[in-house]
Amino acid sequence: MPVRVGFLSAAHMHAWGYAHGLKSNPRAEAVGLWDPDSERASRFCAAFGMAKMDTPQELCEAADAVIVTSENKLHAEHAEIAATRGCHILCEKPLVTSQEEADRMFGAVRKAGVKLMTAFPCRYSPAFLRLKERVESGDAGSVLAICAANRGMCPHGWFVDVAKSGGGAMIDHVVHVADLLWVLLGEAPSRVTALTGSNMYGKDWEDTAMLTLEYPSGVFATLDSSWSRPQSYKTWGGVTMNVVGESGVLEMDMFAQQFDLYGNTDQRHSVSWYGSDLDAALVEGFLKAVEEDGEPPATGEDGWRAVRVALAGYESARSGHSVELV
Repeated sequence: MPVRVGFLSAAHMHAWGYAHGLKSNPRAEAVGLWDPDSERASRFCAAFGMAKMDTPQELCEAADAVIVTSENKLHAEHAEIAATRGCHILCEKPLVTSQEEADRMFGAVRKAGVKLMTAFPCRYSPAFLRLKERVESGDAGSVLAICAANRGMCPHGWFVDVAKSGGGAMIDHVVHVADLLWVLLGEAPSRVTALTGSNMYGKDWEDTAMLTLEYPSGVFATLDSSWSRPQSYKTWGGVTMNVVGESGVLEMDMFAQQFDLYGNTDQRHSVSWYGSDLDAALVEGFLKAVEEDGEPPATGEDGWRAVRVALAGYESARSGHSVELV
């Protein structure tokens, strides 16, 4: 029997990618969506042939598992609703935005005994997997430092409403690369130093976030996690990583599988994508964990570990000092 999967909100744009992956996967049956925004819910359900549910509880009663793609500050509440009804959970990043939300989410998940997976599709990138393979094989010697970036366009909307998002570019973009660094190095940073700014839009939320991460092994990493791409840019952004070793440098451009596209009617330079579907791979990993009763490929603990880096970054930016992570 296919796993019955529903969506708790389509507020996050990644919901569309996960829905495409879900609909093309024979392991799954997409049972519906609940979203408080009726217009958004109708558009999403019409696009994917899903039922529009009246309440989150109604959705969870019809599902074996849910994908939580609501606003960041609602993740803990929606995960709790799903867990209490026995649904396994795939939750969009950032998993939560505070220790209190983490306690609420993990408490509900543990009490119900359901699976919690964090949506980290970048883990499935062939470019990153190849980078990891070459680092582990010692192609560049022992790692000394890493220069990483996750730059993108500002998504605006609720993403810049701190009451709903929990922050700006820092909370949105740090977690992806913090998780990749964990996978690559096998250790979490012990110290975080960060600066933030509102250099693109001049608002009361940060659109620029620069971090230095120091690791127990002596490796350090710099991370640009900014909404620094203008709205006219050819793509939403990208993830890059340069790994400096004792005997060489390994460079990764995660989303380089693209052709430049110049149209006659559209003045904007855009791209045409090809290659791997990371969202579909993420959904497949979640479904497999549910079906086979295995550990999710990216656990809730992985999601919280990455969030702690972003929260330490905010503390560092506010205080003007480095923050120790223990």
